[in-house]
Amino acid sequence: MFSLSRKILLCLAILFSVISNANAQFLSEIGIKDSIYSEILKEIRTFYVQFPEGFDPESDSKYPTAYILDGENLLPALAVTQQFYSGGFLPDMILIGVSNHQNRTKDLTPTVVEPSWEPNGGSDNFQEFIAKELIPFVEKNYPVTSYRTLIGHSYGGLFAINTLITQPELFENYLAIDPSLDWDDQLMLKHAKDAFSKESLNGKSLYISLNGQLHMQNPSITLENVVQDDSEFTLFARSNLAFAEFCRANPDTGLDFDWEFFPKDLHGTIPLPSLRNGLISLFEWFQMERVELFNIPETSVHDLLELMDYRAKKLETHFGYRVPPLPEDLLTMSGYMNMDMGQMEKAQLFLEQGIKYFPKSANMYDSMADYYETTNDLEKAFEFVKIAHSISGSDFHKKRMEELGLKIK
Repeated sequence: MFSLSRKILLCLAILFSVISNANAQFLSEIGIKDSIYSEILKEIRTFYVQFPEGFDPESDSKYPTAYILDGENLLPALAVTQQFYSGGFLPDMILIGVSNHQNRTKDLTPTVVEPSWEPNGGSDNFQEFIAKELIPFVEKNYPVTSYRTLIGHSYGGLFAINTLITQPELFENYLAIDPSLDWDDQLMLKHAKDAFSKESLNGKSLYISLNGQLHMQNPSITLENVVQDDSEFTLFARSNLAFAEFCRANPDTGLDFDWEFFPKDLHGTIPLPSLRNGLISLFEWFQMERVELFNIPETSVHDLLELMDYRAKKLETHFGYRVPPLPEDLLTMSGYMNMDMGQMEKAQLFLEQGIKYFPKSANMYDSMADYYETTNDLEKAFEFVKIAHSISGSDFHKKRMEELGLKIK
């Protein structure tokens, strides 16, 4: 029998062998570099791809995406957030870090404003590049779904909100970190007042954050009195607050809106807490419900199945496609945990759900074989190991089939 503890030890052995590789010069790498030539922009554009932890290129699994602007700077923070909060708070996602280091202001601002020390007002072209070239390229070459999130900071936040206003269908979620909504005399607020009255934003979510330095020279300016200051020094903050107030005052748009103030952060430090809180807010519906029921021995099989079915339907409603209610490793772990506690009916439930949602996983069939071997049903154990072997073709499963065959005889 290949117990859970042995499987864990095997995984740890593989992990430590990778970590101790003599060629390793770092703890981790963030983002595989890729690029695409843009006919729209007439230049090569770089982007970075970060896969979720445990990603298996041989698997047929597909993942939602999160596109983050200023990818060279912000992708590492997004990757760390994803690493710590995926599973219970956030779905596993493939992260796309979009480079903007060469023409950042031009890429991300919607109108030409003069005088300016650098080109600006090219976001229409950059948005077209993302919509017609980058997204199709990513969805053709990487295992992703059409469920997308857009993240931007400062001018990137301005670009995210402009995209929500002009092409809301491109992304499901928009995370605008300290967005520069003062651009061109609060242009986004004017556009939103017009666009939001004409178009439903049902199914779309927006999170906006604001840093704590409301006035560059006067620390006595607070969230309570900043709107009473009409100087240029508070225009950035007042524009953010005005846009947030407009979103709150217009719930009929269907937009799921959240806003947060970070009093101890500056414009340069706010991305990290905003990524954490913003993603948790945008994916609040993803978070697991009634987790305690999985840990209470008295919870019935009926209640557990009902909870998993409810979660599966909820996730499918949001994502637009079928999604397992629980990760494969959690279903496997729950199966073994209940076997160890002698709750065999629950163990069978979790492993059957694992096979239902991960029908191409040799591990799930092997785990079900463990279940049947524990219950002394060797013929069924043999059947499931045989299926595991047909998927994996591994010598381990072949040997186990032979051992079970001898026991049955």
